[in-house]
Amino acid sequence: MELPSKILIGNKIIPDLGNFLNDLNVKNNVLVVSGSNIKHNLEDQIVTSLTQSKINYVWKEIDAATSKIADDVSKMAINLKSSIILGIGGGKSIDTAKLASFNSKMRFVSVPTSASHDGIASPFASIKGSDRPYSLIARPPVGIFADINIISSAPSKLLSSGCGDLIAKMTAVKDWELAHNYTNEPFRKYAASLAYMSSQILFDQSLTFTRQKTDHVRDIVEALISAGVAAGIAGTSRPCSGSEHLISHALDLIAPGKGLHGEKCGIATILMAKLHGLDWQNIKLVLKKLGCPTTIKEIGVTDEQLFEAIRIAPDIRKDRFTILHKLRLQKQEIEDLISTTNLN
Repeated sequence: MELPSKILIGNKIIPDLGNFLNDLNVKNNVLVVSGSNIKHNLEDQIVTSLTQSKINYVWKEIDAATSKIADDVSKMAINLKSSIILGIGGGKSIDTAKLASFNSKMRFVSVPTSASHDGIASPFASIKGSDRPYSLIARPPVGIFADINIISSAPSKLLSSGCGDLIAKMTAVKDWELAHNYTNEPFRKYAASLAYMSSQILFDQSLTFTRQKTDHVRDIVEALISAGVAAGIAGTSRPCSGSEHLISHALDLIAPGKGLHGEKCGIATILMAKLHGLDWQNIKLVLKKLGCPTTIKEIGVTDEQLFEAIRIAPDIRKDRFTILHKLRLQKQEIEDLISTTNLN
């Protein structure tokens, strides 16, 4: 079990990044990984903080999260004899830094600039170009540094994605429990409870949610971190990823580029909640109040594409038992499920 040893969450804390790294005993050659936009917007503040803390660094810009780029970052870190890899940005930068640190056996610090997914703290990385459409085993960060002011200024679409990824924990936990009952798969009650609790924050937030209030954003960031930690405790993505994620991964194959990961997970959670006998209407209402898409039209997916995604979802991971593996829905049942939940 590997868990973050230091987490700092606050408003306008970027000037403290260097001190944060010093507290982690970082001495030299920090490899900073980010996209070009993050480098353009935050480089001056980050460089000032690192310089004042007497930390040497090299900045690596990336444009995608692929296996090749992660390998390149890993080799670069080894050649530089880096003390740590710093992933700054959204899923692309954090996942690349995370996998590169795993491959190079180096420590990794997560500096999210948006709250779009639970990969902020999880030991899994979503990488394109691999032979698997789902996440790869990587390693969790030793530290998480989250500036709420920066995260709050990210496009609202990214926060909606984070909310969708959080609500997905409801059906993910139910799928995990189902697998335990039907296949005797090990079930970790504490990890499941932590992930489920992380999803429940959305039901409270939806009552008063506005994106101008950083307190709400902080709660969502903390919940995403908690969900990622739950996966670390469990040693598996089970508490965070179930049948709803399989549908999202299937849509990645069938309708690439349509909708963000968390948006698709949120919509798929509505479907899977109905199959599990949960209050899917309330889940849909909460997502809508939070500004998340609750129909496939909003993310540019057609009825036919969603139908096909549900159909092939169980084959995405044949090793993982979910409600879709149990029911093996037929054509009319899938059509009825989409129609009943009014997702089109």
